[in-house]
Amino acid sequence: NNPNAHGDFLKINRAYEVLKDEDLRKKYDKYGEKGLEDNQGGQYESWNYYRYDFGIYDDDPQIITLERREFDAAVNSGELWFVNFYSPGCSHCHDLAPTWREFAKEVDGLLRIGAVNCGDDRMLCRMKGVNSYPSLFMFRSGMAAVKYNGDRSKDSLVSFAMQHVRSTVTELSTGNFVNSIQTAFAAGVGWLITFCSKGKDCLTSQTQLRLSGMLDGLVNVGWMNCDTQDNLCKSLDITTSTTAYFPPGATLNNKEKSSIFILFLNSLDAKEIYMELIHHLPDFELLSENTLEDRLAHHRWLVFFHFGKNENSHDPELKKLKTLLKNEHIQVGMFDCSSSPGICSDLYVFQPCLAVFKGQGTKEYEIHHGKKILYDILAFAKESVNSHVTTLGPQNFPASDKEPWLVDFFAPWCPPCRALLPELRKASTLLYGQLKFGTLDCTIHEGLCNMYNIQAYPTTVVFNQSSIHEYEGHHSAEQILEFIEDLRNPSVVSLSPTTFNELVKQRKHDEVWMVDFYSPWCHPCQVLMPEWKRMARTLTGLISVGSVDCQQYHSFCAQENVQRYPEIRFYPQKSNKAHQYHSYNGWNRDAYSLRIWGLGFLPQASIDLTPQTFNEKVLQGKNHWVVDFYAPWCGPCQNFAPEFELLARMIKGKVKAGKVDCQAYAQTCQKAGIKAYPTVKFYERTKKNIWEEQINSRDAKTIAALIYGKLETLQSQGKRNKNEELIHAT
Repeated sequence: NNPNAHGDFLKINRAYEVLKDEDLRKKYDKYGEKGLEDNQGGQYESWNYYRYDFGIYDDDPQIITLERREFDAAVNSGELWFVNFYSPGCSHCHDLAPTWREFAKEVDGLLRIGAVNCGDDRMLCRMKGVNSYPSLFMFRSGMAAVKYNGDRSKDSLVSFAMQHVRSTVTELSTGNFVNSIQTAFAAGVGWLITFCSKGKDCLTSQTQLRLSGMLDGLVNVGWMNCDTQDNLCKSLDITTSTTAYFPPGATLNNKEKSSIFILFLNSLDAKEIYMELIHHLPDFELLSENTLEDRLAHHRWLVFFHFGKNENSHDPELKKLKTLLKNEHIQVGMFDCSSSPGICSDLYVFQPCLAVFKGQGTKEYEIHHGKKILYDILAFAKESVNSHVTTLGPQNFPASDKEPWLVDFFAPWCPPCRALLPELRKASTLLYGQLKFGTLDCTIHEGLCNMYNIQAYPTTVVFNQSSIHEYEGHHSAEQILEFIEDLRNPSVVSLSPTTFNELVKQRKHDEVWMVDFYSPWCHPCQVLMPEWKRMARTLTGLISVGSVDCQQYHSFCAQENVQRYPEIRFYPQKSNKAHQYHSYNGWNRDAYSLRIWGLGFLPQASIDLTPQTFNEKVLQGKNHWVVDFYAPWCGPCQNFAPEFELLARMIKGKVKAGKVDCQAYAQTCQKAGIKAYPTVKFYERTKKNIWEEQINSRDAKTIAALIYGKLETLQSQGKRNKNEELIHAT
């Protein structure tokens, strides 16, 4: 009965076609709907399009393309990473690509080789200090990133990488064999040994080193020269070149019997040996229904839940988890849900997954929703045990809890939801003891999500007994903290018609207001609100900030001639025009832009200096001064001007603030050594040097903190000088 049904069907079908086709998705991400039109998309693209608009290493098995949300997890996993930051439009990046691929094959197993597409992840590249392409950096947890500056040949790259590889291969002989083996066995670590005889095939030194890197922490790697250690080889029943794995507890004497067998490996290829050996290593401890609660109550655990078949066998590398999590005191185990379905049902585990239990039995746990790859699981486990986020269900949902909770309603298939989870863990650590954190999977607990009218993912809500507040802001720990702080100490006054009349229209003569007229259903208003609150916090004591809900007070907003949402107005200091205001017409509605706009209406707090007043008041006067040297045509100077006025108000009574126009008074600025605009300098009252101390910041709070620190130092020096004078006088 829907006349638009066919059109709706075509739209849905087109969306499905775009989502399932990787190339179409990339075009849509780059060009939007226009990219899907025949004249833009079509069936044919030039060679340059595919060369310069797509990730260079997206299809390389040895090179892992890292995105922003997984980058930190990878480089902090404990493994060694060598990462290529590139741009698809950079010809030098394309020139390096064949060499980078060959290099990745050469060092496969010794370290991880990564790539970051700075065309897609500009923010990540800026955060890592990448200013040119390609930029190559070495990363390891606990180590400062090391930039590679050598030539881009394969041999040079290998040489650089080997300087950071910690893998070692031990030469075994009669003098160290027994002690080396027994020490490793006592720690539960086996030995992979290649026995070499002259003229016979055995593993090359490079292959041995690769295996040592691939098996780091799992198995020790060594070699023995059977020509010089003939008796030792014979005692082990080794008569020819071969490679063998000695598991912990294996016998070293061929006359003794043992239930633990030595594994002989016939391959000379590092990857084949690694795969055979990793499959041979014991799996994680299998937890049972009888032992689960007790084991989880006394230790921190990473548990793999499976249903009859061990899914971990698909990625043998996960066996490294036990070793890599040892220093975090996290044990690794498995639980078969098919043998104890009641346990898994109580935990709302209905499909294979893994979860971290935090040492309090089955009450405190968090399910992993990221990629099932080694570095992602490592990062999750380390973050989760040290954070305070728990998985929620109907039995522990904090609807009537006396303590405040932040609950994240999410769906595991939603990328923004998965990106938010690590930020929640960070925030939970910073707000520990003040706010509890939980996550609710709406694909499992649909009824509970419907009860709270959850219509989009992720939806983050703060429950504080009877009060419920929906989070508005970007998905970052910092902004979550700002949101919570704003709930405690609101920076924006919610205005009604009555309070608007009392506080804004009847404001004091020297009082100013910024007011946001908004409607809750308006999306631009929703985007503005967190920025508006952030701006308000930076203007405390200078500008009063309020907001009016025009859905609730519709007739009042109409009376005030509000014709669009959001409508941002500045009400200046009172003049003869009682109802005068200025409307914001700027394109950017971020906190910084709005603050600069508002500060621009405040009366000037700084003093305009001429060459004469600069000399008399600053260089020869009795006050401390901070001076802004600027030029009227300079864009950054114009942006900094309101910030400097804010600084002038912050330091009022302690330090004088002045401005020098370097276009009008070029000679004064030249004498002061000004080479760029704006330049801020601090002049002590005890010094007469025109050069004085330059401050390399354009943030009012930072500059104020530096100045107050300087004043404290000067005060301490003054007290010391007086004490010394008194001592000399006596």
